[in-house]
Amino acid sequence: MPSQLFIPYIKDSKKLTSKKRTELYYSILNKAKDIGIGIVEAEIIDRINIAQASFLAMKKAVLNLRKVPDYLLVDGFKIPHLKIFQLPLIKGEDKSISIAAASIIAKVYRDNIMIKYDQKYPQYYFKKNKGYGTEEHIKALKKYGFVEIHRKSYNRVITI
Repeated sequence: MPSQLFIPYIKDSKKLTSKKRTELYYSILNKAKDIGIGIVEAEIIDRINIAQASFLAMKKAVLNLRKVPDYLLVDGFKIPHLKIFQLPLIKGEDKSISIAAASIIAKVYRDNIMIKYDQKYPQYYFKKNKGYGTEEHIKALKKYGFVEIHRKSYNRVITI
């Protein structure tokens, strides 16, 4: 008998606790037919801007799938320069389980990267703040300066 593909409780990653996101992350990894990850380095984000970098990361994720899909559901806007039929959905994480699952995979994957960076750069508290511009993180930037993973174009960082 085939395994159940439906995974309950999947929704926008921002509406889940860290613990629930992590549980769902592993459920998705175990049940999904395919998952593609797209990463864009801070230097490129600074060069092309965060919106274009987000599109680039999504495009890379699609191209990293084992099989190119015929059709994509996309959160918000179509991914430019990707010749696949796309349906952009505003607030897509609330309307599509696939988009919500992708948001969970992306968030937990990124958080795990930040936890690894915390081991290399403990003074920035990446394990705690996940690289977001918390007051504690901004204080650490002022005290220790930037490392290669910091986006220098980030609004709060520009003023440091």
